[in-house]
Amino acid sequence: MGRLFGTDGVRGVANADLTAELALGLSVAAAHVLAEAGTFEGHRAVAVVGRDPRASGEFLEAAVVAGLASAGVDVLRVGVLPTPAVAYLTGVLGADLGVMLSASHNAMPDNGIKFFARGGHKLADELEDRIEGVYEEHRTGAPWDRPTGAGVGRVNSYDQGFDQYVAHLIGVLPNRLDGLKVVLDEAHGAASRVSPEAFARAGAEIITIGAAPDGLNINDGCGSTHLELLKAAVVEHGADLGIAHDGDADRCLAVDHTGDEIDGDQILAVLALAMRERSALRSGTVVATVMSNLGFKLAMEREGLALVQTAVGDRYVLEEMKQHGYALGGEQSGHVIILDHATTGDGTLTGLLLAARVAQSGRTLRDLASVMERLPQVLINVPDVDRTRVNTSAELATAVADAERELGSTGRVLLRPSGTEPLVRVMVEAADIEHARSVAARLADAVKSALG
Repeated sequence: MGRLFGTDGVRGVANADLTAELALGLSVAAAHVLAEAGTFEGHRAVAVVGRDPRASGEFLEAAVVAGLASAGVDVLRVGVLPTPAVAYLTGVLGADLGVMLSASHNAMPDNGIKFFARGGHKLADELEDRIEGVYEEHRTGAPWDRPTGAGVGRVNSYDQGFDQYVAHLIGVLPNRLDGLKVVLDEAHGAASRVSPEAFARAGAEIITIGAAPDGLNINDGCGSTHLELLKAAVVEHGADLGIAHDGDADRCLAVDHTGDEIDGDQILAVLALAMRERSALRSGTVVATVMSNLGFKLAMEREGLALVQTAVGDRYVLEEMKQHGYALGGEQSGHVIILDHATTGDGTLTGLLLAARVAQSGRTLRDLASVMERLPQVLINVPDVDRTRVNTSAELATAVADAERELGSTGRVLLRPSGTEPLVRVMVEAADIEHARSVAARLADAVKSALG
Protein backbone atom coordinates (compact mmCIF):
# COMPACT_ATOMS: atom_id res chain seq x y z
CA MET A 1 0.00 0.00 0.00
CA GLY A 2 1.37 3.42 -0.93
CA ARG A 3 1.41 6.15 1.71
CA LEU A 4 -2.13 7.42 2.25
CA PHE A 5 -1.21 10.73 3.85
CA GLY A 6 -0.05 13.51 1.55
CA THR A 7 1.13 16.99 2.45
CA ASP A 8 -2.27 17.90 3.90
CA GLY A 9 -4.09 14.78 5.06
CA VAL A 10 -5.65 12.03 2.98
CA ARG A 11 -7.29 13.17 -0.24
CA GLY A 12 -8.91 11.67 -3.32
CA VAL A 13 -12.07 11.46 -5.37
CA ALA A 14 -14.87 10.88 -2.87
CA ASN A 15 -16.46 7.44 -3.10
CA ALA A 16 -13.76 6.27 -5.52
CA ASP A 17 -10.38 6.85 -3.83
CA LEU A 18 -11.73 8.17 -0.55
CA THR A 19 -14.47 5.72 0.38
CA ALA A 20 -16.69 5.40 3.43
CA GLU A 21 -14.80 2.25 4.35
CA LEU A 22 -11.46 4.06 4.24
CA ALA A 23 -12.82 7.00 6.25
CA LEU A 24 -14.22 4.67 8.90
CA GLY A 25 -11.04 2.59 9.11
CA LEU A 26 -8.74 5.63 9.32
CA SER A 27 -10.91 7.11 12.06
CA VAL A 28 -10.70 3.94 14.13
CA ALA A 29 -6.92 3.93 13.66
CA ALA A 30 -6.67 7.63 14.53
CA ALA A 31 -8.70 7.02 17.68
CA HIS A 32 -6.27 4.31 18.76
CA VAL A 33 -3.20 6.45 18.05
CA LEU A 34 -4.34 9.92 19.07
CA ALA A 35 -6.80 9.17 21.87
CA GLU A 36 -4.86 6.53 23.80
CA ALA A 37 -3.60 8.94 26.44
CA GLY A 38 -7.01 10.59 26.68
CA THR A 39 -8.77 7.45 27.87
CA PHE A 40 -8.45 6.88 31.60
CA GLU A 41 -10.71 6.37 34.55
CA GLY A 42 -13.30 9.11 34.75
CA HIS A 43 -12.51 10.51 31.32
CA ARG A 44 -13.35 9.29 27.87
CA ALA A 45 -11.55 10.54 24.78
CA VAL A 46 -13.31 13.30 22.82
CA ALA A 47 -13.07 14.23 19.13
CA VAL A 48 -14.26 17.36 17.32
CA VAL A 49 -15.50 16.67 13.77
CA GLY A 50 -16.25 19.32 11.14
CA ARG A 51 -16.52 19.52 7.38
CA ASP A 52 -16.87 21.81 4.39
CA PRO A 53 -20.16 21.85 2.44
CA ARG A 54 -19.30 19.24 -0.21
CA ALA A 55 -22.10 16.74 -0.78
CA SER A 56 -19.69 13.88 -0.16
CA GLY A 57 -18.87 15.33 3.23
CA GLU A 58 -22.24 14.16 4.46
CA PHE A 59 -21.56 10.43 4.06
CA LEU A 60 -17.88 10.76 4.92
CA GLU A 61 -18.75 12.56 8.14
CA ALA A 62 -21.11 9.73 9.02
CA ALA A 63 -18.33 7.20 8.42
CA VAL A 64 -15.80 9.16 10.49
CA VAL A 65 -18.23 9.59 13.36
CA ALA A 66 -19.11 5.89 13.25
CA GLY A 67 -15.45 4.91 13.33
CA LEU A 68 -14.63 7.16 16.26
CA ALA A 69 -17.67 6.18 18.31
CA SER A 70 -17.08 2.48 17.63
CA ALA A 71 -13.60 2.94 19.09
CA GLY A 72 -15.04 4.44 22.27
CA VAL A 73 -14.50 8.12 21.45
CA ASP A 74 -17.18 10.71 22.23
CA VAL A 75 -17.82 12.91 19.21
CA LEU A 76 -18.75 16.59 19.03
CA ARG A 77 -20.12 17.38 15.57
CA VAL A 78 -19.56 21.07 14.81
CA GLY A 79 -21.01 20.93 11.29
CA VAL A 80 -19.83 23.10 8.41
CA LEU A 81 -16.95 25.25 9.66
CA PRO A 82 -13.52 26.23 8.30
CA THR A 83 -10.49 24.03 8.91
CA PRO A 84 -8.94 26.59 11.31
CA ALA A 85 -12.21 26.66 13.28
CA VAL A 86 -12.04 22.89 13.81
CA ALA A 87 -8.40 23.22 14.87
CA TYR A 88 -9.29 26.07 17.26
CA LEU A 89 -12.22 24.20 18.81
CA THR A 90 -10.12 21.05 19.19
CA GLY A 91 -7.74 23.09 21.30
CA VAL A 92 -10.13 25.26 23.28
CA LEU A 93 -12.46 22.34 24.13
CA GLY A 94 -9.56 20.19 25.31
CA ALA A 95 -10.42 17.48 22.79
CA ASP A 96 -8.04 14.60 22.22
CA LEU A 97 -8.24 14.90 18.44
CA GLY A 98 -10.00 16.80 15.68
CA VAL A 99 -11.10 15.73 12.22
CA MET A 100 -11.81 18.00 9.25
CA LEU A 101 -13.40 16.72 6.05
CA SER A 102 -12.34 18.90 3.13
CA ALA A 103 -10.28 18.94 -0.03
CA SER A 104 -9.51 22.64 0.38
CA HIS A 105 -9.31 24.40 -3.01
CA ASN A 106 -9.83 21.19 -5.02
CA ALA A 107 -12.90 20.67 -7.18
CA MET A 108 -16.14 19.33 -5.71
CA PRO A 109 -15.70 15.61 -6.58
CA ASP A 110 -12.61 15.45 -4.33
CA ASN A 111 -12.66 15.30 -0.58
CA GLY A 112 -10.15 14.73 2.20
CA ILE A 113 -9.63 13.82 5.83
CA LYS A 114 -7.34 15.88 8.01
CA PHE A 115 -6.60 14.94 11.61
CA PHE A 116 -5.51 17.27 14.40
CA ALA A 117 -3.79 16.23 17.61
CA ARG A 118 -4.50 17.71 21.04
CA GLY A 119 -4.31 21.46 21.00
CA GLY A 120 -5.47 21.58 17.37
CA HIS A 121 -2.04 20.92 15.90
CA LYS A 122 -1.31 19.21 12.59
CA LEU A 123 0.14 15.74 12.84
CA ALA A 124 3.83 15.00 12.55
CA ASP A 125 4.84 12.47 9.93
CA GLU A 126 5.50 9.93 12.69
CA LEU A 127 1.90 10.08 13.91
CA GLU A 128 0.54 9.80 10.39
CA ASP A 129 2.71 6.74 9.83
CA ARG A 130 1.42 5.17 13.05
CA ILE A 131 -2.19 5.77 12.00
CA GLU A 132 -1.49 4.20 8.62
CA GLY A 133 0.16 1.24 10.31
CA VAL A 134 -2.80 0.62 12.62
CA TYR A 135 -5.23 1.06 9.74
CA GLU A 136 -3.36 -1.52 7.67
CA GLU A 137 -3.30 -3.99 10.57
CA HIS A 138 -7.06 -3.70 10.98
CA ARG A 139 -7.64 -3.85 7.22
CA THR A 140 -5.78 -7.12 6.97
CA GLY A 141 -7.77 -8.72 9.80
CA ALA A 142 -5.92 -7.95 13.02
CA PRO A 143 -8.47 -7.93 15.86
CA TRP A 144 -8.94 -4.91 18.09
CA ASP A 145 -10.69 -4.45 21.41
CA ARG A 146 -14.15 -3.19 20.48
CA PRO A 147 -16.04 -1.51 23.32
CA THR A 148 -19.62 -2.57 23.93
CA GLY A 149 -22.55 -1.32 25.98
CA ALA A 150 -21.74 1.90 27.78
CA GLY A 151 -18.20 1.75 26.40
CA VAL A 152 -19.13 2.95 22.91
CA GLY A 153 -18.69 6.62 22.10
CA ARG A 154 -21.59 9.07 22.26
CA VAL A 155 -22.32 11.52 19.45
CA ASN A 156 -23.62 15.05 19.98
CA SER A 157 -23.96 18.21 17.93
CA TYR A 158 -21.95 21.15 19.21
CA ASP A 159 -23.76 24.19 17.84
CA GLN A 160 -21.89 26.68 20.04
CA GLY A 161 -18.77 26.26 17.92
CA PHE A 162 -19.81 28.88 15.37
CA ASP A 163 -20.19 31.69 17.91
CA GLN A 164 -17.11 30.61 19.87
CA TYR A 165 -14.95 30.78 16.77
CA VAL A 166 -16.35 34.12 15.57
CA ALA A 167 -15.86 35.61 19.03
CA HIS A 168 -12.27 34.36 18.99
CA LEU A 169 -11.64 36.08 15.63
CA ILE A 170 -13.11 39.38 16.80
CA GLY A 171 -11.09 39.21 20.01
CA VAL A 172 -7.84 39.03 18.06
CA LEU A 173 -8.40 42.27 16.11
CA PRO A 174 -6.28 45.24 17.21
CA ASN A 175 -8.94 47.70 15.97
CA ARG A 176 -12.40 47.74 14.41
CA LEU A 177 -13.23 47.93 10.71
CA ASP A 178 -15.79 50.74 10.84
CA GLY A 179 -15.89 52.76 7.62
CA LEU A 180 -14.52 49.99 5.40
CA LYS A 181 -16.47 48.44 2.53
CA VAL A 182 -15.29 44.90 1.90
CA VAL A 183 -16.30 42.32 -0.71
CA LEU A 184 -16.01 38.72 0.51
CA ASP A 185 -15.77 35.74 -1.86
CA GLU A 186 -16.40 32.62 0.19
CA ALA A 187 -15.91 30.07 -2.64
CA HIS A 188 -19.29 28.55 -1.67
CA GLY A 189 -17.23 26.91 1.03
CA ALA A 190 -16.82 26.40 4.75
CA ALA A 191 -16.57 30.11 5.65
CA SER A 192 -19.79 31.14 3.89
CA ARG A 193 -21.41 31.98 7.25
CA VAL A 194 -18.37 32.59 9.45
CA SER A 195 -16.53 35.20 7.42
CA PRO A 196 -19.46 37.55 6.70
CA GLU A 197 -20.53 37.33 10.34
CA ALA A 198 -17.04 38.14 11.62
CA PHE A 199 -16.50 41.08 9.26
CA ALA A 200 -19.95 42.50 10.02
CA ARG A 201 -19.46 42.20 13.80
CA ALA A 202 -16.11 43.97 13.38
CA GLY A 203 -17.90 46.95 11.82
CA ALA A 204 -17.26 46.55 8.09
CA GLU A 205 -19.88 47.09 5.40
CA ILE A 206 -19.84 43.83 3.49
CA ILE A 207 -20.89 42.54 0.11
CA THR A 208 -20.75 38.76 -0.23
CA ILE A 209 -20.34 36.61 -3.32
CA GLY A 210 -19.83 32.86 -3.50
CA ALA A 211 -21.64 32.43 -0.20
CA ALA A 212 -24.51 30.12 -1.19
CA PRO A 213 -23.11 26.58 -0.91
CA ASP A 214 -25.36 23.82 -2.23
CA GLY A 215 -22.93 20.92 -1.81
CA LEU A 216 -21.98 20.96 -5.49
CA ASN A 217 -20.67 24.46 -6.23
CA ILE A 218 -17.66 24.70 -3.88
CA ASN A 219 -14.67 26.43 -5.58
CA ASP A 220 -16.64 26.49 -8.86
CA GLY A 221 -15.29 29.55 -10.68
CA CYS A 222 -14.94 31.50 -7.45
CA GLY A 223 -12.79 31.85 -4.37
CA SER A 224 -9.04 32.22 -4.04
CA THR A 225 -8.29 30.15 -7.16
CA HIS A 226 -10.64 32.22 -9.37
CA LEU A 227 -10.35 35.90 -8.50
CA GLU A 228 -12.11 37.33 -11.56
CA LEU A 229 -15.54 37.69 -9.92
CA LEU A 230 -14.05 39.29 -6.83
CA LYS A 231 -12.02 41.78 -8.85
CA ALA A 232 -15.10 42.84 -10.78
CA ALA A 233 -17.24 43.09 -7.65
CA VAL A 234 -14.72 45.27 -5.80
CA VAL A 235 -14.60 47.75 -8.66
CA GLU A 236 -18.38 47.64 -9.23
CA HIS A 237 -19.20 48.37 -5.57
CA GLY A 238 -16.37 50.86 -5.01
CA ALA A 239 -15.09 48.72 -2.16
CA ASP A 240 -11.91 49.38 -0.24
CA LEU A 241 -10.74 45.80 -0.70
CA GLY A 242 -11.83 42.26 -1.44
CA ILE A 243 -11.05 39.04 0.41
CA ALA A 244 -11.14 35.57 -1.16
CA HIS A 245 -11.03 32.22 0.62
CA ASP A 246 -10.73 28.66 -0.62
CA GLY A 247 -13.14 25.84 0.15
CA ASP A 248 -12.00 25.23 3.72
CA ALA A 249 -10.93 28.84 4.37
CA ASP A 250 -7.40 28.12 5.52
CA ARG A 251 -6.05 30.56 2.96
CA CYS A 252 -6.70 34.16 1.96
CA LEU A 253 -5.92 36.23 -1.09
CA ALA A 254 -6.98 39.84 -1.53
CA VAL A 255 -7.88 42.45 -4.13
CA ASP A 256 -7.17 46.16 -3.75
CA HIS A 257 -9.64 48.94 -4.57
CA THR A 258 -8.53 49.03 -8.21
CA GLY A 259 -9.17 45.31 -8.70
CA ASP A 260 -5.52 44.23 -8.62
CA GLU A 261 -4.58 40.99 -6.86
CA ILE A 262 -2.70 41.06 -3.56
CA ASP A 263 -1.01 37.67 -3.13
CA GLY A 264 0.20 35.84 -0.05
CA ASP A 265 3.67 37.38 -0.16
CA GLN A 266 2.23 40.90 -0.19
CA ILE A 267 -0.20 40.04 2.60
CA LEU A 268 2.70 38.74 4.68
CA ALA A 269 4.64 41.94 4.03
CA VAL A 270 1.72 44.15 5.12
CA LEU A 271 1.04 42.08 8.25
CA ALA A 272 4.74 41.90 9.15
CA LEU A 273 5.04 45.68 9.30
CA ALA A 274 1.76 45.98 11.20
CA MET A 275 2.87 43.38 13.74
CA ARG A 276 6.27 45.02 14.15
CA GLU A 277 4.49 48.29 14.89
CA ARG A 278 2.53 46.53 17.66
CA SER A 279 5.69 44.76 18.95
CA ALA A 280 4.05 41.45 18.03
CA LEU A 281 6.61 40.26 15.46
CA ARG A 282 8.90 38.18 17.64
CA SER A 283 12.60 38.31 16.74
CA GLY A 284 11.70 40.63 13.86
CA THR A 285 11.36 37.50 11.72
CA VAL A 286 8.95 36.21 9.08
CA VAL A 287 8.90 32.60 7.87
CA ALA A 288 8.09 31.81 4.23
CA THR A 289 8.89 29.12 1.68
CA VAL A 290 11.52 29.03 -1.02
CA MET A 291 8.74 29.80 -3.53
CA SER A 292 8.21 33.30 -2.12
CA ASN A 293 8.85 36.03 -4.64
CA LEU A 294 12.31 37.56 -4.56
CA GLY A 295 10.59 40.92 -4.21
CA PHE A 296 9.33 39.81 -0.79
CA LYS A 297 12.83 38.90 0.35
CA LEU A 298 14.21 42.23 -0.85
CA ALA A 299 11.39 44.13 0.88
CA MET A 300 12.04 42.40 4.20
CA GLU A 301 15.74 43.16 3.94
CA ARG A 302 14.98 46.80 3.17
CA GLU A 303 12.68 47.01 6.20
CA GLY A 304 15.28 45.45 8.48
CA LEU A 305 13.32 42.24 9.04
CA ALA A 306 14.75 38.74 8.92
CA LEU A 307 13.33 36.13 6.55
CA VAL A 308 13.61 32.39 7.19
CA GLN A 309 12.72 30.19 4.22
CA THR A 310 11.55 26.57 4.33
CA ALA A 311 10.56 23.83 1.93
CA VAL A 312 7.25 24.34 0.12
CA GLY A 313 4.21 23.53 2.26
CA ASP A 314 2.55 25.34 5.15
CA ARG A 315 3.37 22.41 7.46
CA TYR A 316 7.09 23.18 7.06
CA VAL A 317 6.46 26.86 7.72
CA LEU A 318 4.56 25.92 10.87
CA GLU A 319 7.29 23.53 12.06
CA GLU A 320 9.90 26.29 11.74
CA MET A 321 7.68 28.77 13.58
CA LYS A 322 6.96 26.41 16.44
CA GLN A 323 10.59 25.34 16.79
CA HIS A 324 11.90 28.90 17.09
CA GLY A 325 8.89 30.77 18.46
CA TYR A 326 8.26 32.97 15.44
CA ALA A 327 4.87 34.71 15.23
CA LEU A 328 4.20 35.10 11.49
CA GLY A 329 4.69 32.86 8.48
CA GLY A 330 3.02 31.79 5.29
CA GLU A 331 3.01 31.01 1.61
CA GLN A 332 2.50 32.90 -1.62
CA SER A 333 -0.69 30.89 -2.10
CA GLY A 334 -2.31 32.66 0.85
CA HIS A 335 -1.72 30.25 3.73
CA VAL A 336 -0.85 32.71 6.50
CA ILE A 337 -0.18 31.53 10.04
CA ILE A 338 -0.42 33.92 13.00
CA LEU A 339 0.86 31.53 15.62
CA ASP A 340 -0.24 33.52 18.67
CA HIS A 341 -3.86 33.07 17.60
CA ALA A 342 -4.04 30.02 15.33
CA THR A 343 -2.39 26.62 14.97
CA THR A 344 -2.84 26.53 11.19
CA GLY A 345 -3.42 28.87 8.28
CA ASP A 346 -6.61 30.88 8.91
CA GLY A 347 -8.03 32.73 5.93
CA THR A 348 -10.74 34.61 7.83
CA LEU A 349 -8.32 35.77 10.52
CA THR A 350 -5.82 36.84 7.86
CA GLY A 351 -8.46 38.82 5.98
CA LEU A 352 -9.66 40.50 9.16
CA LEU A 353 -6.13 41.54 10.16
CA LEU A 354 -5.42 42.83 6.66
CA ALA A 355 -8.60 44.91 6.72
CA ALA A 356 -7.75 46.12 10.22
CA ARG A 357 -4.41 47.42 8.94
CA VAL A 358 -6.18 49.33 6.18
CA ALA A 359 -8.65 50.82 8.68
CA GLN A 360 -5.99 51.69 11.26
CA SER A 361 -3.50 53.22 8.82
CA GLY A 362 -5.96 55.21 6.70
CA ARG A 363 -4.01 54.02 3.64
CA THR A 364 -5.29 51.99 0.73
CA LEU A 365 -4.39 48.33 0.49
CA ARG A 366 -2.66 49.14 -2.80
CA ASP A 367 -0.42 51.63 -1.01
CA LEU A 368 0.30 49.28 1.88
CA ALA A 369 1.16 46.41 -0.48
CA SER A 370 3.58 48.62 -2.42
CA VAL A 371 6.14 47.91 0.32
CA MET A 372 7.19 45.06 -1.99
CA GLU A 373 7.47 44.85 -5.74
CA ARG A 374 6.61 41.46 -7.20
CA LEU A 375 9.32 40.46 -9.64
CA PRO A 376 8.12 38.63 -12.77
CA GLN A 377 8.18 34.89 -12.19
CA VAL A 378 8.42 32.26 -14.92
CA LEU A 379 7.65 28.61 -14.16
CA ILE A 380 8.30 25.73 -16.55
CA ASN A 381 7.50 22.08 -15.80
CA VAL A 382 9.99 19.70 -17.39
CA PRO A 383 8.36 16.24 -17.65
CA ASP A 384 9.80 12.75 -18.10
CA VAL A 385 13.10 13.35 -16.30
CA ASP A 386 14.82 11.71 -13.34
CA ARG A 387 13.81 14.16 -10.61
CA THR A 388 15.89 12.30 -8.01
CA ARG A 389 19.14 13.62 -9.52
CA VAL A 390 18.30 17.33 -9.38
CA ASN A 391 20.73 17.97 -6.54
CA THR A 392 23.50 15.61 -7.66
CA SER A 393 23.95 16.35 -11.37
CA ALA A 394 27.21 18.23 -11.99
CA GLU A 395 26.00 19.29 -15.45
CA LEU A 396 22.85 20.82 -13.99
CA ALA A 397 24.77 22.50 -11.17
CA THR A 398 26.95 24.24 -13.75
CA ALA A 399 23.91 25.45 -15.71
CA VAL A 400 22.30 26.82 -12.55
CA ALA A 401 25.49 28.58 -11.48
CA ASP A 402 25.79 30.21 -14.91
CA ALA A 403 22.17 31.39 -14.75
CA GLU A 404 22.61 32.81 -11.26
CA ARG A 405 25.72 34.74 -12.33
CA GLU A 406 23.81 36.13 -15.29
CA LEU A 407 20.88 37.27 -13.14
CA GLY A 408 23.02 38.67 -10.34
CA SER A 409 21.29 40.12 -7.27
CA THR A 410 18.19 41.16 -9.25
CA GLY A 411 16.99 37.64 -9.97
CA ARG A 412 17.07 34.06 -8.80
CA VAL A 413 16.72 30.45 -9.91
CA LEU A 414 14.92 27.58 -8.21
CA LEU A 415 14.70 23.96 -9.34
CA ARG A 416 12.14 21.79 -7.54
CA PRO A 417 11.59 18.09 -8.15
CA SER A 418 7.95 17.06 -8.00
CA GLY A 419 7.06 14.92 -5.02
CA THR A 420 4.80 12.62 -7.01
CA GLU A 421 5.49 12.96 -10.74
CA PRO A 422 8.59 12.44 -12.93
CA LEU A 423 9.08 16.13 -13.55
CA VAL A 424 11.16 19.06 -12.40
CA ARG A 425 9.85 22.60 -11.94
CA VAL A 426 12.12 25.38 -13.16
CA MET A 427 11.39 28.79 -11.67
CA VAL A 428 13.19 31.98 -12.64
CA GLU A 429 12.58 35.50 -11.34
CA ALA A 430 14.05 38.65 -12.83
CA ALA A 431 13.17 42.32 -13.09
CA ASP A 432 12.74 41.88 -16.85
CA ILE A 433 10.13 39.27 -17.76
CA GLU A 434 11.70 38.52 -21.14
CA HIS A 435 15.04 37.94 -19.47
CA ALA A 436 13.36 35.58 -17.00
CA ARG A 437 11.71 33.66 -19.85
CA SER A 438 14.98 33.33 -21.73
CA VAL A 439 16.88 32.04 -18.69
CA ALA A 440 14.05 29.66 -17.76
CA ALA A 441 13.93 28.19 -21.27
CA ARG A 442 17.69 27.55 -21.24
CA LEU A 443 17.49 25.94 -17.82
CA ALA A 444 14.60 23.75 -18.93
CA ASP A 445 16.76 22.51 -21.81
CA ALA A 446 19.60 21.88 -19.36
CA VAL A 447 17.31 19.83 -17.14
CA LYS A 448 16.24 17.70 -20.11
CA SER A 449 19.86 17.19 -21.14
CA ALA A 450 21.12 16.36 -17.66
CA LEU A 451 18.22 14.33 -16.31
CA GLY A 452 16.38 13.04 -19.38
